[in-house]
Amino acid sequence: MGGYIKKKKEMNFQSVEALQQVVNVVNEAAMALNDSKRTIRESAIPEVLTGAIGAGIGSAISFTALYGLGAVGLSAAGITSGLATAGAGLSALIGGALSPMVAGIFVLAAPVAGLAAGGVGLAAHLKHRQLKQEKERLYQEVLKKHQAIIKAQKAALNESRERQDYLSSLNILLTQALKDLKHDLGYIA
Repeated sequence: MGGYIKKKKEMNFQSVEALQQVVNVVNEAAMALNDSKRTIRESAIPEVLTGAIGAGIGSAISFTALYGLGAVGLSAAGITSGLATAGAGLSALIGGALSPMVAGIFVLAAPVAGLAAGGVGLAAHLKHRQLKQEKERLYQEVLKKHQAIIKAQKAALNESRERQDYLSSLNILLTQALKDLKHDLGYIA
């Protein structure tokens, strides 16, 4: 074991949302196992399955999360007078080396920066832990479905070519999902 991947750039699945595609494949595998006549034509993800069969290999699934930030504006006069008032004490304390307005920036920014950094750190830690738990849970589910699909493939040797291709494509996708989840979880690749 190499240990859980912590750098987002090195992860195959950088968010819980990115795992949804794997969940879709697991759900499709469950339907395939429950309906012995199901083929790619009845699938909810026919393009993905056809692509897997066509390529002969699965592809890495990735997701990029975009976050939007907004800022609230204030008037220039309000900002400068507020900063000057807040920094007057610090400016006097250090002998006027800084203008009251500049000192006010430091006085007002320090607690905000500290609390913001703490809040962001806590939120990141909780998201990171949730992502890791979801990857571990999903890994176990993919492993079970993968083993069941392999068993179904062996039993389907005398079935239609469409059914065999369907199970084969699910096997390819589940194999890729296992590989990518193993990487992210730091399991032996």
